[in-house]
Amino acid sequence: MTDALSQTERDTDLAPLLESGWAMAEDRDAIKKSYKFKNFIEAFGWMTRMALWAEKLNHHPEWSNVYNRVDVTLITHDCDGLSALDVKLAKKMDALV
Repeated sequence: MTDALSQTERDTDLAPLLESGWAMAEDRDAIKKSYKFKNFIEAFGWMTRMALWAEKLNHHPEWSNVYNRVDVTLITHDCDGLSALDVKLAKKMDALV
């Protein structure tokens, strides 16, 4: 089982993500972000690269794709909230966009 972020971890680890366009979900302890790409191929290619990372981390996003936009929500279902896995995957998503 994965542990939820402590308040200290939230203060230090989430702040840079929130500054880079991530937002807290309104209805649960999760973060979300929309990515916009040049076209569908770029969006789908990014999703494919991220799917490989998600599999390596054994942590899978909730996401949807419409043409050139990918909407992502990250939450750790094991702890019903945010964990270090969400922070790690969000940073990887931003790095590979």
